Amino acid sequence: MTRKKTGVLLINLGTPDDPSTGSVRTYLSEFLNDPRVIDINAVGRAVLVNGIIVPFRAPKSAKIYKELWEIWEGESPLLTFGKKLQKELQSKYGADSDVTIEFAMRYKNPSLDLVLGEMETKGYDRIVIFPLFPHYASSSSGSAIEKAMNIIRKWWVIPEIRIINQFFNHPSYIQAFVERGQEYNLEDYDHVLFSYHGLPERQIEKVHPSMKCSECNCPEKFNDEQPLCYRNECYETTRLIAEGLGLKKEQYTVAFQSRLGKTPWLTPYSDKVVEELAKAGKTKVLAFSPAFVSDCLETTVEIGEEYQEIMEEHGGEKIQLVKSLNDSETWINAAKEIIDAQL
Repeated sequence: MTRKKTGVLLINLGTPDDPSTGSVRTYLSEFLNDPRVIDINAVGRAVLVNGIIVPFRAPKSAKIYKELWEIWEGESPLLTFGKKLQKELQSKYGADSDVTIEFAMRYKNPSLDLVLGEMETKGYDRIVIFPLFPHYASSSSGSAIEKAMNIIRKWWVIPEIRIINQFFNHPSYIQAFVERGQEYNLEDYDHVLFSYHGLPERQIEKVHPSMKCSECNCPEKFNDEQPLCYRNECYETTRLIAEGLGLKKEQYTVAFQSRLGKTPWLTPYSDKVVEELAKAGKTKVLAFSPAFVSDCLETTVEIGEEYQEIMEEHGGEKIQLVKSLNDSETWINAAKEIIDAQL
C-alpha cells in the first residue's frame, strides 16, 4: 500500500516575540481582536480591545512577561516546549519518515501563515491539524482550526485534512498528569486544586443553547450529549486524574482562572477558591492546571506566584504548582499516540 506523505501541524496559542511593551501590545491586539476570543459585535470589540484593554493592559502585562522570561531563562516556555515537542516527535518518527512534524502559533510567531506557506510547497498528501489544547473551546481549538483552514482553503491543491479537536480523556495524556502528581507526596497537602483557564458562560452556553450551565450535571458525571462542552470536558479530566492519584472527591476542587471583564465566567473562580481554602485552614495546597500542556504565564506566574500571595495573605503557607507536561516522555508518547490514530 502506498504511504501517504503527511504533515502534522502542532498549534499552540502564542506568545509575544519578547517582553517589551510594544511586542506585548502587538500580541494582545492580535489575540483579543479574534472574534472567537471576544465574541461581541465587531464595533464593540474594536472599541473595547483597541481603545481600552490593550492600551491599559500592555504595560502591566509586559512586566509579567518579563518576569516569566527571567524564570524560564530568556524565552517563553510555550515556545521552548513547543519546539521540543516538535523535535522529539520527529525523532520518534525518524528523519526519513513519511511523517513530518511542524509547529506554529495561532498568534504571533512562528505564524500559521508562514508555517502553512512552507507546508504548501512540500506537497503533502495529508495534513493533520493538532491544536495543543486538551479541551475543546471555540476561543482556542476552534480559532486555531479556523485560521488553519482559512489558509489551506486558498491552496490550489488541498490535501486530505484530519483534525484533532480535543484529547481531554486520552489515557496517556491523563497518565502524564498523574505522573506529574506522583512527583509530590499527596499526604503533605491539605487539599488539591484543579485550575482550568476560564471562559465566559455565554461561550459555554452556545454549545448547548437549550441548557444553562447551572442546569448541567457535568460536575457530577460526564454528559455524553455534550462531548465538546469545555466545562464538561474539564470535569471529566479532573475525575480521571483524581482516580489515577487515588484522590477522594472531598480532597479536591475544580475551579477556573484568568477571567476578564465583568460578564459572568465559569465558576468557581480559582483565586476565590484559594482564598477560601486558606481561610478554612488548608495551609498547603497542590495545584494542577491540566488545560495547559506547557507551562506559561497562567501557570508559572498566576498560580505559582499570584495565588501564593493570596494564600499567605489569608493565613495559608504554600500553594505548590504541579509543573505542566512540558517535555515529559509520557506526554511526548501521548502526543504520538494521538497523532498515530489519525494516520
